[in-house]
Amino acid sequence: MIMLYRMEKYSQINAGKLMDLYQEGNLENIDYFYPGTDDRKGALKQIEKNFLEFVEKDFLAKPGNTYWILEEEGAWVSALRLSRIEDGFYYMEALETHPRYRRKGYGIKLLQGVIEALKEEGSFKICDCVWKRNTPSLAVHEKCGFGIVSERGMDYIHGEADENNYGLQYMYEGNASINRLFS
Repeated sequence: MIMLYRMEKYSQINAGKLMDLYQEGNLENIDYFYPGTDDRKGALKQIEKNFLEFVEKDFLAKPGNTYWILEEEGAWVSALRLSRIEDGFYYMEALETHPRYRRKGYGIKLLQGVIEALKEEGSFKICDCVWKRNTPSLAVHEKCGFGIVSERGMDYIHGEADENNYGLQYMYEGNASINRLFS
């Protein structure tokens, strides 16, 4: 059975399951944050600790921010973070599917579930940045109704644009989804 969870408090997060889901990215971050380290295990533990502290003390401490988790048979298979920028405007990041569950539609199911849940609250816009070479993620976004609206992805959390990323957007107004350029 597939379940979608909307988590608004850190107490709802299972740290072990979350770190298992993001393990691939955390391993890749060792070379970025600890270049040349011989203690990869220690570096990974520190990266995981920092990740969880960020989720607890920064991300979920902000009103309106949510972590969305797709679970199947007890395993967390896909996740994303949704930051509330203002009423009806969200910035999405950290869309991830566990490597064992990729190419099976879980990312699409997660994103479609989030969109359907937000539709119940009324009109909204979701923006995201995706690395231009990440064709699997771009395909997931496209299948869920996102459109590329900018050649430079805008990170609305840090107020930075990056030419290596596309800016993507999904917009819902009433009963129709509309993709259009930023206003």
